[in-house]
Amino acid sequence: MAEVSSPAGGRAAGGTRAARDPRVSVVIPTFNRIDTLPEVLDALERQEGAPEFEVIVIDDGSSDATPRWLASRPPGALGLRWLAQPNRGPAAARNAGVAAAAGQWVALLGDDTVPSAGWLRAMHDRAVRRADPRIAVIGRTEWHARMRVSPFLRHINENGAQFGFALIEDPERVGFQFFYTSNLLLSRALLEEEPFDERFPFAAWEDIEAAYRLQKKGMRLCYEPAAEVRHYHPTDLERFCLRQEKAGYSAVVFYRRHPELGPMLGLGPQGPPPRLGLAWTLRKVLARALQGSPLRTPRLWDEVLRGHYIIGLHRGWGELGAVKGEAP
Repeated sequence: MAEVSSPAGGRAAGGTRAARDPRVSVVIPTFNRIDTLPEVLDALERQEGAPEFEVIVIDDGSSDATPRWLASRPPGALGLRWLAQPNRGPAAARNAGVAAAAGQWVALLGDDTVPSAGWLRAMHDRAVRRADPRIAVIGRTEWHARMRVSPFLRHINENGAQFGFALIEDPERVGFQFFYTSNLLLSRALLEEEPFDERFPFAAWEDIEAAYRLQKKGMRLCYEPAAEVRHYHPTDLERFCLRQEKAGYSAVVFYRRHPELGPMLGLGPQGPPPRLGLAWTLRKVLARALQGSPLRTPRLWDEVLRGHYIIGLHRGWGELGAVKGEAP
């Protein structure tokens, strides 16, 4: 069972509600991110015009200094509480945070996404204006000012490989594929009704799968660009290719539960598409050679990333098989 630290520094069984009466519970899963988590919490201390809120951090089995740092940090104005659990992945961590939350609304935030001073106010105001208990609000995620933002990083942020803000056509009617849990607000009741599926092994597709179920229950997703966070997660083409392989593997978990989404996931009853061949390998070499240049080569990047996604599909299909339509 997860454990929760009390504001006084003691510990209590998981699921304990806060003594205060917050309007919003900010839930932050974390794993080995001591380099940015303190900055995220400091930014929450500086929120302006925000509703009453609490902060719950879920340490998902970190092996760095995160547990010691959380244990030593005073609750401060946040009334910070934290949960500790063995490493079980972001889906289980978020579910544990929601179970401990006291707010009517839950704001899901990444441990490497630093909120602007007006972040929570913008998220909450947008939800309240809609007067809809089944509304969910995604905010805007930009790269952190400390990062050197290359054309490749801009591309994956705007065009769908990581986020896809440039693809949003109507901010009032956003598809479930944009349910980004690093910067999101929705009612606690919705998340308790449809929790995250803890069978997903990686931080890939587990949020979109939950959004698909939530949308079928009437959830309506909208986009509030004023709710901005700054993402500090240095990456490059090579590391993002590995991320895409994990996404491909997780897509098989998604497909086993929702085979009707096979075309979106790149899967069908016969399995994944064929692996890409020699021409793709040569393009990958070219993309690596050019990644430090100022050139924009979006078609080349997308082809390379797609090839690694297909590698992940094959790995997941081989290990997990083609069982479909799994129950929750």
